[in-house]
Amino acid sequence: MLQRPPPPLTYIRSFECAARFLSFTEAAKELGYTQAAVSMHVRSLEKYVGRPLFLRYPRSLKLTETGEAYLPTLRQALRQIDMATETIVSSARNQTVVIACPMSLAENWIVRCLSGFSKQHPDIEVVIHGTVWDAEIDSVADLTISINRYDEIPVNATRLWEEHVSLLCSPDLAKKIREPADIRDLQKIYVLGRQDYWSAVSKALDIGTIEHDRGFRTNATNIALEMAANGMGLTASLVSLSHTYLERKLLVEPFSIRPPSAWSYYIRAPQCSKHGADAKVLRWIIDYGSQNNT
Repeated sequence: MLQRPPPPLTYIRSFECAARFLSFTEAAKELGYTQAAVSMHVRSLEKYVGRPLFLRYPRSLKLTETGEAYLPTLRQALRQIDMATETIVSSARNQTVVIACPMSLAENWIVRCLSGFSKQHPDIEVVIHGTVWDAEIDSVADLTISINRYDEIPVNATRLWEEHVSLLCSPDLAKKIREPADIRDLQKIYVLGRQDYWSAVSKALDIGTIEHDRGFRTNATNIALEMAANGMGLTASLVSLSHTYLERKLLVEPFSIRPPSAWSYYIRAPQCSKHGADAKVLRWIIDYGSQNNT
């Protein structure tokens, strides 16, 4: 047996609103329709149910018994529709994107990058998950930023920019350096697993191999930068991570060299949708990286 389709929701909303005000004119003002349109919606609904819903007087309306019986159920249904709609809208407004990236990048560059994004997209919540080792990150993130050598690039990853290395020290220590050979006898600060940084520096300065047998060691670039800023020695770091220290004159570059780095930052998004919040954040980071890579 074929069933009739339900009446249009506009008919039901017009009836509920007219019943609330007992006026087609006031209902039209609230709903944004003309008075004639609201009247037509109600007449169409009455025709659908086969009974009058209002008694019509020259200047007012009154619900019939059928209208009074019909109204509570319709109001409950409309509330449920409105609540369901608001839940979906609120979810869209409060979208969350989790970004996992090395702690060193999370503490400076990524903050500068996303400050502009949050102003343009206040409806998208961005959670930054700082990591120390890459193995931590894949299970928690919508977007993953990692630092990789040129020969260990992750599958489906996009390089954010071409990275370079900077030789850094405190302004006071820089006063003791007159020529490249001077750095051989000064205290150095090494980042574990990043020997390539010092190799790039020594090659650019043409001072031969620097032996890693004298100095301080740490597993975090930001710690190395803090140690250098406190006068504990020279360090070799990625330019992108040194920007804030150079800008604040906490560190200086004793020589104008910035050799290419074997290591760069890459971003990937395994489950990224084409038009979702994660896609917006991904595009923002890539665009910002291409324009602000020093």
